[in-house]
Amino acid sequence: AGSEQLRQAFAGSEQLRQAFADAVSSFEGSVAIAAHVSAMPDVAALALRGSGQALYVGATGPSYVVASEPYGLVEECRQYVRLDGETPSDPANPVGSRGQIMLVAAPTGAIAQLTALRRCSYDGSELPVEASDIVTAEVTTRDIDRGEHPHFLLKEIGEAPRSLRATLRGRIDTATLRGRIDTATAGPLRHARLGTDALPADVRSRLRDGSIRRIVAIGQGTAAAAASSLPHFFETLLAPSRTLRSVEVTAPLATEFSGFGLHADLSDTLVVAVSQSGTTTDTNRTVDLARARGAAVIAIVNRRGSDLTDRADGVLYTSDGRDVEMSVASTKAFYAQVAACALLASAIAADIRPDDAVTTGAISDLLGALGKLPAALETVLASHDEIARIARRHVGAHRHWAVVGNGANRIASREIRIKLSEVCYHAVAEDGTEDKKHIDLSCEPLIWVCATGLTGSVADDAAKEVAIYRAHRATPIVVASAGTGRYDAAAELLEVPAVHPAVDFMLATAAGHLYGYEAALTIDALADPLREMRASTESLLAVAGSDGSLPAARGRADASSAASGREGDLLAVLAERLRAPANRFRDGVRAGSYDGHLRAGTAARLGAVLRYAVGMTPLEMYQADIGKVGLPSVVIDDFTDALNIAIDELTRPVDTIKHQAKTVTVGISRADETLLDSMLVAAALEAGAPRDRLSYAALRTLAALDPAVAEVTGWSRYRIEGQVASASGPEITIWLTDRGGTALGVESRTVTNPQLRGSKHRAAYEREVTVARGSDGRTVLHIPETKDGTTTGLTLLHCRFVERLRAPAMRAVLMGYRGRYGALADAVTETLPWFRDDLLGTLDVFDLLTRPVYVLAEHWLGAAIPPGDEPGE
Repeated sequence: AGSEQLRQAFAGSEQLRQAFADAVSSFEGSVAIAAHVSAMPDVAALALRGSGQALYVGATGPSYVVASEPYGLVEECRQYVRLDGETPSDPANPVGSRGQIMLVAAPTGAIAQLTALRRCSYDGSELPVEASDIVTAEVTTRDIDRGEHPHFLLKEIGEAPRSLRATLRGRIDTATLRGRIDTATAGPLRHARLGTDALPADVRSRLRDGSIRRIVAIGQGTAAAAASSLPHFFETLLAPSRTLRSVEVTAPLATEFSGFGLHADLSDTLVVAVSQSGTTTDTNRTVDLARARGAAVIAIVNRRGSDLTDRADGVLYTSDGRDVEMSVASTKAFYAQVAACALLASAIAADIRPDDAVTTGAISDLLGALGKLPAALETVLASHDEIARIARRHVGAHRHWAVVGNGANRIASREIRIKLSEVCYHAVAEDGTEDKKHIDLSCEPLIWVCATGLTGSVADDAAKEVAIYRAHRATPIVVASAGTGRYDAAAELLEVPAVHPAVDFMLATAAGHLYGYEAALTIDALADPLREMRASTESLLAVAGSDGSLPAARGRADASSAASGREGDLLAVLAERLRAPANRFRDGVRAGSYDGHLRAGTAARLGAVLRYAVGMTPLEMYQADIGKVGLPSVVIDDFTDALNIAIDELTRPVDTIKHQAKTVTVGISRADETLLDSMLVAAALEAGAPRDRLSYAALRTLAALDPAVAEVTGWSRYRIEGQVASASGPEITIWLTDRGGTALGVESRTVTNPQLRGSKHRAAYEREVTVARGSDGRTVLHIPETKDGTTTGLTLLHCRFVERLRAPAMRAVLMGYRGRYGALADAVTETLPWFRDDLLGTLDVFDLLTRPVYVLAEHWLGAAIPPGDEPGE
């Protein structure tokens, strides 16, 4: 629908930018759009609005390069301009002027200049590209080099220890604190050293005096799993001294917090937003909403200069702030994010309990354990071959997968579940270790058990749970700290180093990341015999004649065909070439290797057609078996189709994802929260209009009308009784229920004649915000209140409208109000081949909103000068 709308818009206008703006302005939500018109092949139109998406334009030699990430530019361009989809160009018109449009035209000279790009806001205001808008890339091709690794994912898993070391570097201080020493090591106690750029002095002060009572860690996906470590670390550090003052620490998803956790006053809340890229829509939108309510924000982020860093009071960079992850499935960022959470928890715990020896000792122990983690991670990564063997033994045969953990291991199980789902295309359950037996053991799943850092009876109970899994024919693969010696019932046991119970879950995660990588490779390898058969089929068809004939037989296969009297028989030659890979595929099917990943219908169809393709079943049976006449060409076509479907089901590209949410969706908008900032929306709510009776369309219209209204002087509210129909009748009545401001001194017609009629009836029937002039000459806004598609009331705002608006602002108002801009432009272009936006700034605002468009069109007809030919230009 969007493409068709763009096509029609381009076709109906000679002004590319205006046509493109008209189309994209009608879209809802966050968008990043590029369009190209055949009539103007040297120009590309770009539009960006909202957060979560990005568009970058770089210049190199005689060309421009457009990409959605800086990584896409750096091979060719060192400098670029980033479109800003969120900052309004006109603070007085925040809704209409938010978002940017850019025209990228082929350079007229030998060198493309970024300052030559034409940029404007959504309301049409020109935004020239200045030198200050040009950014020099901080990443280089070196940062995105895969090296000798077969996949970026494996490279980035291997870089996790280095990323972790970089995150900790310079942030753990071993200077003696007030003469205290670590009793275990007889050395100085460790403490976290975070500068005011990461933990601002104001935030520290508010934590110390107790004015910040809540800490909320938010994120999405892997970042949310890492954020959930923050409550865990606070529990580790503060629980031993429960009698002392503490803070409430939670870690909801960003979307859960923005949807259900926001209060009018969040001045007692510190939000810790975790994101690898700093551009996650859901997280950034939640931060905006929390900041607007007074919350302080600390960002844990990898990318310098990202959107999230601009929103935060403090920024704690992971790694070196430029640690690029090219694989869609994020891995090494998780370890750095968890380490950053541990550092932040240690710093805050020291602030709120500066004199508690138990807390100080716990902080020192935790930081010491963090320092040992990189080497322990390297030990886990060295077991890659063993993990690969485990994956190859078990992954293929199981349709149902699960990951379980308890305590801190739930952090690991959540993250591993995400990775398995992302790279293996499996819906993976994630449960508590002890709860699994109550849920779905009947499906006999393959279970990855995170059991690191467990001791005593908790470890004993975990071992019993594993035995229960095995007794129910599940296949438990256990990751446990070395020396545990309890998991004899496990199908596989993988031991990792024991560092500290509070951080050992990160080692289970590392093993899980490698397991996810190898599981994806194992599934993908199942398609190899099918790919070989497809390649043989395609290569044979490439040399076959249009009638299916083959060149003179050569080699052993052709000799075999000739001996059987079928020289040149395409199907016979194909059967010989398919024999070896077909046997491997059938062996795998018999062994159950495809049970977990190839759909039954796909396997059955492929197996049936394969028997004919390799000559095991005579073609005469094809119609009875498959339902088609068994011609060789039909068999080959059906066989190719079946192969394509099966290969698609088994292919796992690892570094990319088939349905990547970041490119298909745009995340939450919580758009009504932004619209609530509108002056007119606030006035309607203050008048008593129920929030759930104001439609989203009504909120958008009110926000669009904001620049046109100078002030709201009064209000009236009405109750409507009866089913509002297209024609007014005495059975439909309207009753005044409340009023305020200047409306208190105005006598309402409805008191003596309650019939719903006039502009009130029109607004109620159409269920649209309506600008009108009352019977007493006052200018008003009618706002329908609806429930279940029926208008139940009206809120009437008495408004004083501004006399004039700048043309771009007026255009945005008209575009947001009942499609007036399009209607007016159509009325003008019925006679003229153009429509001059600049004339919008010469007419009375109220007239533009209320007078018939054919009357307004006379103003354009009387000034019939083409755009660009105005006097003085």
